[in-house]
Amino acid sequence: MQTNDLRIALFSGNYNITVDGANKAQHRLVEYLIRRGAKVRVYSPTVPHPAIAANCEIVSVPSVAIPNRPEYRLPLSLSGSVKRDLDRFAPNVVHISSPDRVARQAVKWARRRNLPVLCTVHTRFETYFRYYNMAFVEPLIVAWLRKLYRKCDALVAPSESSAQVLREQRMNYDIDIWSRGVDRDIFNPGRRDLAWRRGLGIDDDMPVIGFLGRLVMEKGLDVFSDTIDTLKRRKVRHQVLVIGDGPARQWFEYRIPDAKFVGFQTGADLGRAVASMDMFFNPSVTEAFGNVTLESMASRVPVVAAEATGSQSLVEDNVSGRLITPGAIQKFADSLQLYCTDADLRVQHGAAGQQRSLDFSWDAINQTVADTYIRLIRQRAARAATAR
Repeated sequence: MQTNDLRIALFSGNYNITVDGANKAQHRLVEYLIRRGAKVRVYSPTVPHPAIAANCEIVSVPSVAIPNRPEYRLPLSLSGSVKRDLDRFAPNVVHISSPDRVARQAVKWARRRNLPVLCTVHTRFETYFRYYNMAFVEPLIVAWLRKLYRKCDALVAPSESSAQVLREQRMNYDIDIWSRGVDRDIFNPGRRDLAWRRGLGIDDDMPVIGFLGRLVMEKGLDVFSDTIDTLKRRKVRHQVLVIGDGPARQWFEYRIPDAKFVGFQTGADLGRAVASMDMFFNPSVTEAFGNVTLESMASRVPVVAAEATGSQSLVEDNVSGRLITPGAIQKFADSLQLYCTDADLRVQHGAAGQQRSLDFSWDAINQTVADTYIRLIRQRAARAATAR
């Protein structure tokens, strides 16, 4: 079997409704698979004006907007019309990418037809509740996820560190790695633009601490703002640049009123904003990979990140950045202060990060997913032949 023999039914929670790291990775994968001759059909909630243009046929599944997060939708059910479309499409592998109700029903549909199921894990859902004063439910969420993940033939994680967490949680015994690539046409040090910074009122010699991502509490906005407060008390000269938007923007603007908020950026504008930072601060512990960390590294920007899944598979401590115990405000501040006062160290660590980013090629990375599909199909066929 080759890649062009694949017929993939991909179940996505929000395939092109909003822009985030998981959706961008899924679009890259689908584009690659179609380019290699595979047939792909996506089953996902849809909206009249999606944030990302469709790059394949999308079958809409019933859904509702998530309360307090209307930019995302919650899939409700695998309706009769969707099941009939699945029968007509006749996939030879099913791929789920979020642990929602429709994904669970899709797994059940696939098992009845003896089709292999691959599940990609894009984020650590169980950690989200820590940011909403509900950490006590985390063990229940882990058990709920395990029940689904063990029904899949294999899991694919975006980094070795996140795969190790899944192994420790006993989520599955077949866990592969689907890393992430970086678009070097967008993210490269040549995009740095001091004139653009001046337009924001930032002096050329001002150390800029950047935040890149959706403005939601689970990205560690509280830790970020507390760390910036510490730098202010220490009288460390710096400027914060916030790239992104989201429901917590008003809260974040209140907490760091002196920051420059440039909103949601895309394409060359995003590359310019990232390369124009002097250091990237990522305190989040929820990412399974950390696309924003890799994009900053490719732009030759040193990283200060929480020592958590994702970043610890990318950043080498004291070589391309700093890895700090999650929530350790004083240590985060120490690392940022060192970068703010030592331009030579910023250059050295930024160059090391850019070199490390060269290991991430989108085509090679996406072919590992195609190879996993093929392996699962062959394994399922071999088991069926043995049973007969």
